[in-house]
Amino acid sequence: MESKPKACSKVHAVCIPSPFQSHIKAMLKLAKLLHHKGFHITFVNTEFNHRRLLKARGQHSLDGLPSFRFEAIPDGLPASSDESPTAQDAYSLGENIINNVLLHPFLDLLAKLNDSSNSVNPAVSCIISDGFLPFTITAAQQLGLPIVLFFTISACSFMGFKQFQTFKEKGLFPVKDKSCLTKEYLNSLIDWIPGMKDIRIRDLPSFIQSTDPKDMMFNLCVEATENASKASAIIIHTFDALEQQVLNALSFMFPHHLFTIGPLQLLLNQTEEQDGMLNSIGYNLLKEETECLQWLDCKEPKSVIYVNFGSFIFMNKQQLIEVAMGLVNSNHPFLWIIRPDLVTGETADLPAEFEVKAKEKGFVASWCPQEEVLKHPSIGGFLTHCGWNSIVESLCNGVPMICWPFTGDQPTNGRYVCNEWRVGMEINGDDEDVIRNEVEKLVREMMEGEKGKQMRNKAMEWKGLAEEAAAPHGSSSLNLDKLVNEILLSNKHNSSIPSAN
Repeated sequence: MESKPKACSKVHAVCIPSPFQSHIKAMLKLAKLLHHKGFHITFVNTEFNHRRLLKARGQHSLDGLPSFRFEAIPDGLPASSDESPTAQDAYSLGENIINNVLLHPFLDLLAKLNDSSNSVNPAVSCIISDGFLPFTITAAQQLGLPIVLFFTISACSFMGFKQFQTFKEKGLFPVKDKSCLTKEYLNSLIDWIPGMKDIRIRDLPSFIQSTDPKDMMFNLCVEATENASKASAIIIHTFDALEQQVLNALSFMFPHHLFTIGPLQLLLNQTEEQDGMLNSIGYNLLKEETECLQWLDCKEPKSVIYVNFGSFIFMNKQQLIEVAMGLVNSNHPFLWIIRPDLVTGETADLPAEFEVKAKEKGFVASWCPQEEVLKHPSIGGFLTHCGWNSIVESLCNGVPMICWPFTGDQPTNGRYVCNEWRVGMEINGDDEDVIRNEVEKLVREMMEGEKGKQMRNKAMEWKGLAEEAAAPHGSSSLNLDKLVNEILLSNKHNSSIPSAN
């Protein structure tokens, strides 16, 4: 990595993620990279998540450094002592985002940071915002600040979201009613998306299947991709070799200001010695159970299947039971993360048969340090919901995947994992009655079979390419330097973006 540019000493970037675990984690990594480049950082969480981080990591965990500070803004949610939000909280938060409820609290914070009587902070120079926060574009326009939009998703998912407006114009959205979502319809090929071949409707982000013309997530995604052209720059958390075709198409749509910067952790690994204190600031909104790492130490190399459905996927009790029995019936050691709120409306009680067998073969925890788990030599495969952070972390460690996408961008990610990058196999989740057998069969194939071996070899190839991208002269490192020097520093004394009309 290049040394810190001296010109950065007074550049103050305000970083604000979408208020969900995976978005916070990715944004915090990007903020650390910018801090390493010499930026003064203010990292903005919502009050709800600020409290969750303090609860999970300790009351002094967000004390930060003099040049890396944490702030919180109200999010419109009621104060709660819950360890994690409910589905209703998530829906309310989404409504508050799209209705600009967070705009005025964010403007108030920017005013406070720019208060001339506040000698602690230099004046705000730029905003680094999650791409799914429309109100930050409005704030930047009102204050004449440059804004960079960071999309913590794959390029293929971003392209999928970019097509939502076209779907609407073609009369493919909204769907007339749920009865129209037949297998034949969902398997229909879409042949007009640039850079994406053999994509079916079922492979696109799931909000395209809504019957509601006012669907909140559909409209948020339309607004987010339309706003992208208003930003000084767009960052996508990927690397060139992984998604070259779709990135070529996106570069044509957004010439001169699309930057692929990833995998973020591999870029950060090169700064650990210089930013040791900052590295201690963690990402998880839930308390980690590190005992699972000691359990993994006792296992043979590549022998354990790791199972984690992410921070915000919910399933019903029957789905949980089917996964549980499929795991124990596979007869392979497993580490399974079951969040306290994973099962909607019910306690996550598991069958007695599972409990008995799991004592021999399994370890169940409520949360874990996932990146440490995935790089552990005993991990041989990952059963995942296909969240983008999880996929990137899996590829960085050469771990093949069993994919069970649920919602949002996960179907698109899963399609690419299995069909384009050839490092995964997908569970058929349409029929709960077959999940048990599917899990057992795919775990066995992953851990014992020839296909599992081939995927593991392919995953190691992608790991090598990811490391090349993040190396000092790799594409992602060069893109980070270009973003800093050509966008953020060039805007320091002439900071403006087009005004809203």
